[in-house]
Amino acid sequence: MSAIQMHYLKQMKRLKYKITLARILLFAGFITLWEVAAYAGWIDDFIFSSPSRIIKTLFAMISDGSIFYHTAVTVAETGISFALIVLLGVGTAILLWSSKTISAVLEPYLVLLNSLPKSALAPMIIVWLGNNAKAIIVTAISVGVFGTILNIYTSFAETDSDKILLIQTLGGSRKNILTKVVLPASLKTIISNMKVNIGLSLVGVIIGEFLAAKAGLGYLIIYGSQVFKMDWVAMSIVILCILSVILFKIVDFIEKIVL
Repeated sequence: MSAIQMHYLKQMKRLKYKITLARILLFAGFITLWEVAAYAGWIDDFIFSSPSRIIKTLFAMISDGSIFYHTAVTVAETGISFALIVLLGVGTAILLWSSKTISAVLEPYLVLLNSLPKSALAPMIIVWLGNNAKAIIVTAISVGVFGTILNIYTSFAETDSDKILLIQTLGGSRKNILTKVVLPASLKTIISNMKVNIGLSLVGVIIGEFLAAKAGLGYLIIYGSQVFKMDWVAMSIVILCILSVILFKIVDFIEKIVL
């Protein structure tokens, strides 16, 4: 490796450290300013809460175990929703790819459903299915599944036609084309959609929990805002931020293994 390349690598490494340090300082500065503002009375800590109050609330809920229960409910609903979105998305995209007639019939409806604000569908879903976890999971699925179907189907349709022709020339069946060419070529798109859908699943679950839950972080947020326990609200939002990062990193890890 030449001296110029070594110098460039050192510069990039130094830049990475500077970016990481800047992120840490920005976060620490925000937390410090928030705490100081609450302590000095610049903001009302009853309304805006504060880092110290959030930590105190978290430890109180850890001691009675309630925070673990609410977090587990949200994580379970998110996991189920995410898995169903992936399965329904890939399965329906395969169905559309396998039949141009079915694709021509269903595609306008999928575009329409994808463009609808999902928060508008949530109350109807809850009325249809009842005030239970099933309604929350279906609400979460509705947030991401239609876009997933369209994106994956588009990727299927854009598969290299020369590779498909080669399989057909060698006597390959439609199944061979799907498993040997279409799916491998679209794997990156499927993984990319998974990275988006893990966040959308969490968003959908929280929307559902706002309307039809007796447990979960979304329930804590809506209940806390109703009874002015803003520490519950702020703590739940912080936990949701941490959860979203963890879930994204899990899918990112899967991407590195698969691709």
